Amino acid sequence: MRLLLIGDVVGKPGRQICVRAIRGLRAEQEIDLVVANAENVAGGSGITPELYRELLAGGIDGVTMGDHAYRRREIFPLLQSDGRIVRPANYPLTAPGRDLMILKTHQQVPVAVLILQGRVFMPPVDCPFAAADRVLQSLPEGVRVILVDFHAEATSDMQLMGRYLDGRVSAVLGTHTHVPTADEQILPKGTAFQCDVGMTGPHESILGRRIDRVLETVRTFRPTHYEVAHNDVRLHGTLVDVDPQTGRAAAIRRLVVTEADAARLARQ
Repeated sequence: MRLLLIGDVVGKPGRQICVRAIRGLRAEQEIDLVVANAENVAGGSGITPELYRELLAGGIDGVTMGDHAYRRREIFPLLQSDGRIVRPANYPLTAPGRDLMILKTHQQVPVAVLILQGRVFMPPVDCPFAAADRVLQSLPEGVRVILVDFHAEATSDMQLMGRYLDGRVSAVLGTHTHVPTADEQILPKGTAFQCDVGMTGPHESILGRRIDRVLETVRTFRPTHYEVAHNDVRLHGTLVDVDPQTGRAAAIRRLVVTEADAARLARQ
């Protein structure tokens, strides 16, 4: 079976390319399950119920949320009630939202999905290693395919999590930095790993934001609104082939969909 994790979806441009491309992409690449990190879809920070439903209607099966999970308070009830969206599992147990979702493919194969937030150069959170242990121990019997979105800043943090979970999950794929890394690999015990799968949104930008706005603030210290950029929109993600019987990864590769690709996929 084949899984796709889409990297941080930024603003309207990121949402639109997802909606245009995903259904055709699923058919073309024979993808069984699509998960997207969508903590930046609402104007670059947070998510609303309406935008969440737009992504699901576009062909995404589940959504992970990182350190911007709570930027929009209107999402709180949905985080509590909907089983297709998760916040970091190493947030306090009293924090709004779920720490695990179990999605099913069209072939009814259960896939466990969780997100963990790193601690290096990130807001203070509970131990992600302990949270991973806790969630994995709680999995129902028979769930073999497990996808971990590790939302972290430092590549050392990401690599440590990959090694810690090697052989215990199907994939550990990083998000948050918005910059894809060229280190995709299958670790020795069968876990697919990549430090960061990249960003889905405008790439003529500074991590999705208008270049002029970011430069002004950095050069002058004058506060500006980091408005979402618009040009050179791309979908970045990573495909992982997994044996559904063992949960071990068989292959991993990076995926880039340009605006031209999205137009072609939308016509299919």
